[in-house]
Formats: sequence, C-alpha cells, structure tokens
Amino acid sequence: MVAELDRMIAARAEWGGVPAAIATVVSTWGSAPRPRGSHMLVAADGRFEGSISGGCVENEVLHAAGEAIVSGRSRLMDFTIGDETAWEAHLPCGGSIQVLVQPVSPDGYDRDIFDALAEARQAGRSLTVTTDIATGHSIIATDPGDGRFVNRYRPARTLLIVGAVQIAQALVQFAAPLDTRAVLIDPRERFLTAERFPGITLDSRWPDEAIAAHAPGPETAVITLSHDPKIDDPALLAALSSDTGYIAALGSKRSHAARVERLTAAGITPEQLARIDAPAGLPIGALGPAEIALSVAAGMVRAFRADR
Repeated sequence: MVAELDRMIAARAEWGGVPAAIATVVSTWGSAPRPRGSHMLVAADGRFEGSISGGCVENEVLHAAGEAIVSGRSRLMDFTIGDETAWEAHLPCGGSIQVLVQPVSPDGYDRDIFDALAEARQAGRSLTVTTDIATGHSIIATDPGDGRFVNRYRPARTLLIVGAVQIAQALVQFAAPLDTRAVLIDPRERFLTAERFPGITLDSRWPDEAIAAHAPGPETAVITLSHDPKIDDPALLAALSSDTGYIAALGSKRSHAARVERLTAAGITPEQLARIDAPAGLPIGALGPAEIALSVAAGMVRAFRADR
C-alpha cells in the first residue's frame, strides 16, 4: 500500500485545488480484497487514484464521492457480498466491506493531512490519522481516542541488498510491486553497473558505511547475497547495530555456521544472531536465481507482516 499512498499524495498535488473526496475501507469481513485503511481519491472532474475493492464496488463509491463533493457531507457505505454472487463480484469466498466517503475539506479529510503525509514520507516517519465515523471528521493525532477509526501510515519500506550478483538482479524486480524501494550496495564497481541494474539506486560504498548512511529502521530489510565475508559480514554488523526490521543472509547451513563463528568473535551476542534469517527466505525448494529471489522476497514480506 506504500506505493499506492505515494501515488495518491502525488495525484492530490497534481490536481491542485480541484474539489475532491476520499473513500476509505474502515471495516472488512471475510474475503474482502482490500485491507482496512485502503483509499481511493476521487476528483470532481472524474479522475481517481487508488482502489477500495479491486473493482467490484468502485462505481457506487465513485457516485457517492461525487455526492460528497457537492454536499460537503461524509457517508458510510456497507457492501455485503453473498457466496452465491461473490465470484461475479471478485470475492470468491464472500465477504463484506464498510467504506467511509469523505469530502476533502476541513469537515472531512482535510487538505492539510496530505501535506503532513508528504512531509512524514520524506522524513521516514509514521503518521496517525484518526476519524470519527459518525461525523466523518479526520484529524492528525497521537492519541487515537475511543470509538475512532485509526489509520497509521507507515514510512516507505527500503530493501538494502548487499552484493550485485545474479540473484540481486531478480530480487530488485520484486521490490517495486511489494511497495518497497530497493538500494543495491557493492564496492565492486564492475558488478555494480547501471547496465546490469537499470533504474535501481546504486551505492558503491563499503557495506557498513552504506548501510549506516541509509539509517535502517523497522521498515528496512538488509539482505546479504555476495557470499564474500569481507562484504557480507560488515553489512550484517551494521544492520545488527540498529533496529533493522528484517536481516537475512544467503548461504547454506554450513556457511551460516561459519558466519556465526565470525560474528561471535566480532562481539555479536546470541540474541543478536537470532535476528538473522539464514539461510535467507522461505523453504520452497527454490532452484535458480529467480526462484531463490522469490523465496527471499517472501521471507521479507513474512517478517514485515509478523508484527502487524
């Protein structure tokens, strides 16, 4: 949802002062295709950005958004899909969603919230917006308050890949669809080229320096792929010194045992070592760079979702 949020913020800036409304999924049940907090931004001239159901109720919500823009009032909408009609509505197991449609206005979802979101994204901070469902009024808040819908916008995820190897070429392709910004780190400039990694941020500094500069936090993954201890170990040491959300290292169980010995000698505690997912990724019997990259990406997603 991170990339979708960025697109929504960009759309609002591009539309300028055009009147708009915002629809938000505030409740779900069953196989609802979009999670709570999903948005669709709608302009008075018909443009829209985002999705609240994957397509099955968008038309009705677009109509309600037009009414909200004109009336200046919010509206709570209930959509229930029964099993007998669920397949046609793209909800194969049935389900229901509740959608709040608000005007983009001081009495609804204030324009200032978009500016605050943009600033928070730029600074890598979370931002919490709470909404009184009864009135449709949203505010930026640190205290959620009773009876309010809470939407916590997390900062963008970052994937720091250490080692410009063939697996990395496949792994960076998974980043954008997973709403994650990829950075490739490798001091070996013959490996780290724009021709091999087009459109990817490249960092040729030594891994410990590069990772420290990117200030990893809970929304950051550090994955080492080089198989060279001189490159991977400094990266792991730097990642373990912060609250990095996911740390993984490619290699066999035997190579990881040797890695544990080296890191222990460097002063890393057993508790810290336990944070390293190694061998990296989910055990899907992967063969070849693309499948290995898929398993690593899946391991990253599992780690990021574990505390949600």
